[in-house]
Amino acid sequence: MGQWSIISMNVSQVLRKSFHLPYCFGNLQRVFVSTWNVGGIAPDEDLDMEDLLDTGNTSCDIYVLGFQEIVPLSASNVLGSENSKISMKWNSLIREALNKKGDKNQKNSISNNNNEDGKSSMEYNNIPGQEFRCIISKQMVGIMISVWVRSYLRPYVRYPSVSCIGCGIMGCLGNKGSVSVRFRLHETSFCFVCSHLASGGREGDEKLRNSNVSEIFSRTSFPKGPSLDLPRKILEHDRVILLGDLNYRISLPESSVRLLVETRDWTALLENDQLRMELMNGQFEGWNEGPITFAPTYKYRPNSDVYYGCFHQTKKGEKKRAPAWCDRIIWHGKGLKQHEYKRGEEKFSDHRPVKAIFTAEVEVLHPLKQFQSFFLSDRFDRIASQLEIPSSKDDFPCKGRSSFQI
Repeated sequence: MGQWSIISMNVSQVLRKSFHLPYCFGNLQRVFVSTWNVGGIAPDEDLDMEDLLDTGNTSCDIYVLGFQEIVPLSASNVLGSENSKISMKWNSLIREALNKKGDKNQKNSISNNNNEDGKSSMEYNNIPGQEFRCIISKQMVGIMISVWVRSYLRPYVRYPSVSCIGCGIMGCLGNKGSVSVRFRLHETSFCFVCSHLASGGREGDEKLRNSNVSEIFSRTSFPKGPSLDLPRKILEHDRVILLGDLNYRISLPESSVRLLVETRDWTALLENDQLRMELMNGQFEGWNEGPITFAPTYKYRPNSDVYYGCFHQTKKGEKKRAPAWCDRIIWHGKGLKQHEYKRGEEKFSDHRPVKAIFTAEVEVLHPLKQFQSFFLSDRFDRIASQLEIPSSKDDFPCKGRSSFQI
């Protein structure tokens, strides 16, 4: 960010606090969110992430990708030191897909898939300032979250931080739990919670998942920030999205679930979906989920379109797992509007990925030029004296970002 832009923001903040000036609403950002349990399988170098990210059809400003089981949940991975090679590999694939430069032929081939303003996402990425940068990425055992923004937004992203909560073995290990990230974009705080909750399809197992969520909400804590005005708890943020393998199942006999899946009767299945029931009975007060119009995302035979247990003899001792919508994206509060909610068709895992697109309201301070008349008065001299504005000869101080920046 240039010196004048930073000075303008600081002056605007002082003016707003001193004279109670309102924010300027109407800045909408498009946010892409996805979740995918990859079943402990490392990605191939030629994995096509463009399909998951839908970069040929959509153009968003912020991309948030959550993964579960990026490593097998073995004792050595849960108890041992963390290996970042897999998360680095995922980030490399994401970076390549988001910043892919389209040549003329590629642009022509996607000319029928343009965005609302007539530009394809590949064309956007050829415009200076439209490429993507990772602002924060974090792995806890098998849970990983990675957040990317267009470079023109990067100067307005402040105070990125993470909080990891283990809810797994002994109630504290990271085979289950959450990795939450937060940041402030302009004057609006965002929090994304990537979770992997307790598994199990027996009656009453949903209570374990509810308990995991309560633990995550109560134990997650972020720094207050240098001015002590940043939210610390998840639900204190302005825009909150929970994504992940939430593991909620369908409260019907397995045979009934399979019959309804075969007939694609999603309505009957969703009436018995545990997460939908929890949303309705107040366990997730203030939370929302968009309409589900896609098939259950779990449990598939890897590299196939066949659900586990269908047309195959299960091995002796294997648990039966009926299809379910384990992979979900829900949001809390106002200021978010969901436009898409669908699943991807990548097949190498026993889960299908789920993705959503939102528009998010972002509060932006009034531009400094709106206070030009104020600068001519002696009141501005008094307010300006509160600021430490460096001379043009000095380098403007800029604190380094968190260690999670890539």
